[in-house]
Amino acid sequence: MKKKITALAFAIIFAFMSIGALTIVATTYIGSNIEVVEAALTATQTRTVQKKLKNWGYYKGTVDGIYGNQTRQAVRLFQQRNKLAVDGVVGPKTAAAMGITLSGSSSGGNKTSNNDLYLLAKCVHAEARGESYTGQVAVAAVILNRVKSASFPNTISGVIYQPWAFTAVNDGQINLEPNQSAYNAARDAMNGWDPTYGAIYYYNPVTATSKWIYSRKTTVTIGKHVFAV
Repeated sequence: MKKKITALAFAIIFAFMSIGALTIVATTYIGSNIEVVEAALTATQTRTVQKKLKNWGYYKGTVDGIYGNQTRQAVRLFQQRNKLAVDGVVGPKTAAAMGITLSGSSSGGNKTSNNDLYLLAKCVHAEARGESYTGQVAVAAVILNRVKSASFPNTISGVIYQPWAFTAVNDGQINLEPNQSAYNAARDAMNGWDPTYGAIYYYNPVTATSKWIYSRKTTVTIGKHVFAV
């Protein structure tokens, strides 16, 4: 009887240890995955976020400029209460809701922040995840070409969130998490690859409803998308 009890005790302890190990692995993976995005905020920006959240009662920790788990959870609570996408990341919409201007956004120059990369990858994933890799780079290139154009907003977030500019923003697909292909395509476009030859528009001729878009000069067709200037 004593041996059976001892064996049962060891089994229970082993089970708890296994669950604990799995939890640690999962937490480490999730934490490292999020950290790539959150690294876009500078220490000064993080302190600003922490101060605002502390004043509003969402954050109880120290204003130290470190985007740790406590800050992330406070951001998630703020997003939930304000009907934003709950991802724990201070992206353009969350920053706007907080009354914060994120510096380091692209303005046509060579410098772009990790927030820009993340948002560009999200748009690529939402708009072109069914396209070839070149087609994904092409969508990212159009967004960057618009940033450079005087006819559009001069930031990546401004271009993407311009009213009715992208179907994926209107239907909520912009909130999907981008995959590695979308990240790679966004980086390649940021590094200068433009398969569209300067296009500032693209459309799917099968689903397009605007007759105006057909008046634009086509530069290239890649997959299901026609690119135009």
